[in-house]
Amino acid sequence: MSELDKLQASCLFEIENCDNLKKLDALKHAILGKNGKVNEIMKQLRYLDVDHKRKLGAEINSLRSVVTDKINEKFCVLEMKELDKKLTSEFVDVSMPPRSENIGKIHPLTKVEEEVASILSSYGFLFADGPDIESEYFNFTALNVPDHHPARAMHDTFYVHRLADANGRKLLRSHTSPVEIHAMLASSPPMRFFSIGRVYRSDYDATHTPMFSQIEGIMIDKNTGFAHLKWILADFLKRFFEVESLRIRFRPSFFPFTEPSAEVDVNYEIRDGKMVFGVGDKWLEICGCGTCHPNVLKYGNIDPNEYQGIAFGFGLERLTSLKYGIPDLRGYFEFDERWLNTFGFHHSAR
Repeated sequence: MSELDKLQASCLFEIENCDNLKKLDALKHAILGKNGKVNEIMKQLRYLDVDHKRKLGAEINSLRSVVTDKINEKFCVLEMKELDKKLTSEFVDVSMPPRSENIGKIHPLTKVEEEVASILSSYGFLFADGPDIESEYFNFTALNVPDHHPARAMHDTFYVHRLADANGRKLLRSHTSPVEIHAMLASSPPMRFFSIGRVYRSDYDATHTPMFSQIEGIMIDKNTGFAHLKWILADFLKRFFEVESLRIRFRPSFFPFTEPSAEVDVNYEIRDGKMVFGVGDKWLEICGCGTCHPNVLKYGNIDPNEYQGIAFGFGLERLTSLKYGIPDLRGYFEFDERWLNTFGFHHSAR
């Protein structure tokens, strides 16, 4: 019997008498692995002439094929034995009640963000985004906020001094309005877009948090005016609160980046301790808006003599609280599962 025949017989005997998968896997590597018995024989081919190399190579390949088939067959046998053993020793009591499933709930802010995006998109507004860390130029200067404005004070704005550059000190943006400038510089009129993002201010109580979210919308065209702004906001608020009878009131106000500026109120009354919109003669401020200040258009490389724009902004948490009756803003950010179970929404509600 040749050396190859002896090796094959030895390997087949070891494989046949292997009694578990772990040993079989180790045996496979010992025979067919990189440093296994078959490869050790393959290394001898380099010392042989062409004819002997061809003959021995064919015999080695035959050995490898026989051993591989035997190992695969043994794997199947041992796997079936393992399965039979598990089926014999393990069982499922089908009469037991199922485990409770906690699939989670949709966060109220996520739901309202999707509702707002859906309504604004239906008007042809596209989504735009910008960085959370801004410069003084984009956060204040380009939005016509003067150097002496109190919003620039340290007690109102979070500054990151070590990141200052040619555009001034870096800061955590205090509103989403810088997105307007970035979008204007990146494109040209006509344009209409909205943004939803986090903003940061130094404040914390039941109605204010250091981090919250704003919704910003802007529309720029040659014939855009306050009438368009009134229609969009009235229609948006009626669709968002799902109250067709909702009344809207515009009050003159002041914002550095719009002129004229206005604040928007909606009517409501209290019934059984709850706020009901669209009825009654009480008024609640809901958002700020106005036509884009000519200086803001100039900072965005847009000629205010040829184009004019309208802009509006909401607080995402405020809209959410008013629509779904959530009393305290701090709960949005405290990661309390009990709070989410109370105010969250099932996935079927999306």
